[in-house]
Amino acid sequence: MAGQRPKSLHRWLSRWLAIQTFIALGLVCVAVYYATNLNLASRQEALLQQKVEVVRHLVEENAASQDSTRLRHKLSDFFYGRPDFSLVLEIDGEKVYYGSPIAGDNDFRHERRIAFTLPFPGAPGDAMNAELVLDISSDILLRKALAWTLFACALAGAIVVAAVGTLLVRRGLAPLDALGKQAAQLSPDRIGERLDESGQPCEIRPLVRQFNAVLQRLERAYVQMEGFNADVAHEMRTPLATLIGETELALSTRPSPQALLETLGSNLEELQRLSSIVNDMLFLSQADRGAQARGSWQDSLAAIVQEVTQYHEAEALDAGVEIAVAGDAPALVDRRLFQRAVSNLVSNAVRYAAADSVIEVEIARDAAGVILVSVHNAGEPIPQEHLPRLFYRFYRSDSSREFDANHHGLGLAIVAAIARMHGGRSYARSANRTTTIGFSIAAADITES
Repeated sequence: MAGQRPKSLHRWLSRWLAIQTFIALGLVCVAVYYATNLNLASRQEALLQQKVEVVRHLVEENAASQDSTRLRHKLSDFFYGRPDFSLVLEIDGEKVYYGSPIAGDNDFRHERRIAFTLPFPGAPGDAMNAELVLDISSDILLRKALAWTLFACALAGAIVVAAVGTLLVRRGLAPLDALGKQAAQLSPDRIGERLDESGQPCEIRPLVRQFNAVLQRLERAYVQMEGFNADVAHEMRTPLATLIGETELALSTRPSPQALLETLGSNLEELQRLSSIVNDMLFLSQADRGAQARGSWQDSLAAIVQEVTQYHEAEALDAGVEIAVAGDAPALVDRRLFQRAVSNLVSNAVRYAAADSVIEVEIARDAAGVILVSVHNAGEPIPQEHLPRLFYRFYRSDSSREFDANHHGLGLAIVAAIARMHGGRSYARSANRTTTIGFSIAAADITES
């Protein structure tokens, strides 16, 4: 989205580290708070049960004498100095309170109560009702203080971890900042430079290597583009110079109509050559942008190749060679592009084949179902260092044919482009005075017909 603020990796990591720390510490604090509450409740229950047993013992000691006055004195002595305990006891039909006062409805004291009966002869039913009350206000205050303390600790811990995490994240991402500064220094006039991966963490090094590989491909493409521009200028300079020279000569000498017609005819040939170069360059440009062939099912590639060889019969006859077709296969191809690729290969083979030899166009299918269209011709072998460059634009392995007006060095480049458009590739081999140049077509299911 336009105008959206870019995400900061520093802030994102620090924020989530703080959140996770707060959640983790919060869970620990909740567990501590819950365990403390259970411990306090257990302690309160134990204290109440202990006091109930003591009260039972005092009542049992005085039950035989049935002297309630003595019992009251002992209970008063027992609860004296214990402000957190209170006892409500029904003696002689009245309620007697021992210990600290019982909280009223408007008091904020928190209490825990336990009711029980005590055997006492002479009392109604020979038993007394009793209720023991424990003041737990101090425990409630302790719980509140503990809750706020744990919350403060969790919050402080999260803040400390966030601060330390920010420093660690910033330090850990420092190599990326250095890498960004290196990348900022790259420029077209320093295209040969690469990013330095030394000192980078092992997690970053694959990224640096991939980026350097991209830079290497860009450098290769840049160099090829520079060479291509120079080749284009070189190819067009000669016909343009010819056109300009002949036109200037015609304007300055006032030739006869016949000579003017000859000049115009020569200029037309040069213009047609320029047009052919421009059209081929446009085709290669479309192929480089990823254009794909619009194929149709062809039952016999050999029949299409036969049509192409018939077109080159006169050229082969002049060169003293023969053309033969071997093999056949059905395929999903663009018929016009396929004919153009085969024509370029055959034309190239006729130019370089030895006299009285046979040029063989072979159609075969490999184990993976890929169709191979190869053109074999006998003649001078091509040096191995030239083979990878045969499909470059305007590349000529034979310098003696550099200024051939009928061939401008784009034929094999077009073959390679057509192969890519059909999901295949181009290839070249040369050994034992036999040169093989061809291309492949991706396998297609016969049901596509």
